[in-house]
Amino acid sequence: MKIQVYGPGCNRCRQLEASTREALAALGEAAEVEKVEDIGSMTQAGVLRTPALAIDGKLVLQGRVPGVRELASILTKARARPGPAGTSVG
Repeated sequence: MKIQVYGPGCNRCRQLEASTREALAALGEAAEVEKVEDIGSMTQAGVLRTPALAIDGKLVLQGRVPGVRELASILTKARARPGPAGTSVG
């Protein structure tokens, strides 16, 4: 699973990154977490509000920082989502 946290480096963006890592740890899940601060990359990904979160290239959250429990739920749903050619992601 590849996770991207989009934001210009503000406190809320850093909080989303930290909470995402905490949710991953709580789930016992390993994932690549990338912090994206480049405005061009954010625009290309379709980010309209920061902070934003993408899982395997799909935006799943924009404009807010949910709690660790909600993030764990989002990550669990993303892991269960079918990937290319009917394979499971994660």
